[in-house]
Amino acid sequence: MILRSLRLRSMRAHADTTLTFAPGINLLYGPNGAGKTNILEAIHYLCLSKSFLTNVDRYVLRQAAPFFEIEGKFEGSLRREIEIRIAFAARQGKRMFINGAPLDRLAEVVGVVPIVLFAPGDQNLTYGGPEERRKFLNSMLSQARPAHLEDLIQYRRALKQRNEYLIRNRMRPLDMSMLMPLNTILARFGGKIIALRAAFLQKFGEQLKYAWQQLGEAIEEPEVLYQGPIPKEERASAEVAEKALISALEETVSRDKEIGRTTVGPHRDELVFKLDGQDVRRFASTGQHRSFAIALKLAQYHYLDSRLEEKPILLLDDVFDSLDSDRTKVILDWLQDSSTGQSLVTVADAERLRCRILQGRDANRCIQVLRGEIIMDPPEE
Repeated sequence: MILRSLRLRSMRAHADTTLTFAPGINLLYGPNGAGKTNILEAIHYLCLSKSFLTNVDRYVLRQAAPFFEIEGKFEGSLRREIEIRIAFAARQGKRMFINGAPLDRLAEVVGVVPIVLFAPGDQNLTYGGPEERRKFLNSMLSQARPAHLEDLIQYRRALKQRNEYLIRNRMRPLDMSMLMPLNTILARFGGKIIALRAAFLQKFGEQLKYAWQQLGEAIEEPEVLYQGPIPKEERASAEVAEKALISALEETVSRDKEIGRTTVGPHRDELVFKLDGQDVRRFASTGQHRSFAIALKLAQYHYLDSRLEEKPILLLDDVFDSLDSDRTKVILDWLQDSSTGQSLVTVADAERLRCRILQGRDANRCIQVLRGEIIMDPPEE
């Protein structure tokens, strides 16, 4: 998939900005605060219906602006022309359109244009709590399998209803005739999520090992494990996982009532990353954390590339600032490989990368960003 052009109106630093992109590497450079990351944020909005910097859409509005609008024109191998537009106004909320047709639900856009984001916050995948790793897993599977996103939506809806019921009845006996239908719905969709995660992680482990080798870190053996109250042998199918989850929900109902929330299910499960059998979160060095996070994103790209008929677009936000020369070379070599799709890369100082990127000037482009204004670099003679 290729992003051909992008327009941002009243979005953060950009009053009205239009850009065109090359099919290879697009280097966006300029000082901090110039609006480079906002361009990647805009693409993230178009592909996943949300920002990767904030959960509050109104924070994205340019100062005093009543609305923001983003429009992108993409070219794919299956659908030659795809135009996606998102508009937000404080009172109307968000609306999305594909080729001019409004979407009934924002979730319908997920997977239309697959993306992989590399960002400084990726280290939270290994340093942070389990919620960060579940988000990573959910985003990857949702882009590859629209049915999985629907299962997540239904599961979260039932989870919210069950938690609200538990809170309302903390001081009185539970009516199991009210609770059991919620348990049934939660287990039906939760069983699907658990079984898919378990099956996926068996394959993803191999892609993670390959990505680790790409980074030149082949001495150690990376591993990803799925942990939760549902035993491994009961994750083999959605039906078996559903029965196991029903039992777990029934067993924990007293505890759930006491604290007012559901304590078992895929919303509580954990991914554990290991190197040579050691927990990355507890024992890895700073360099190992950084390398593992990059390997996870490389493996995500390989998974989506193998699963989908469109290559994901790569968004790399200030990633090179924290990499040494060896890892910089590895990532640049990968981006310039003919098997890798389009990428957009932000840096504050372009000198380290500019000459290397312009070696492939037909496929690559350098774009300077200054205070929300765009300056297209001319090709070198």
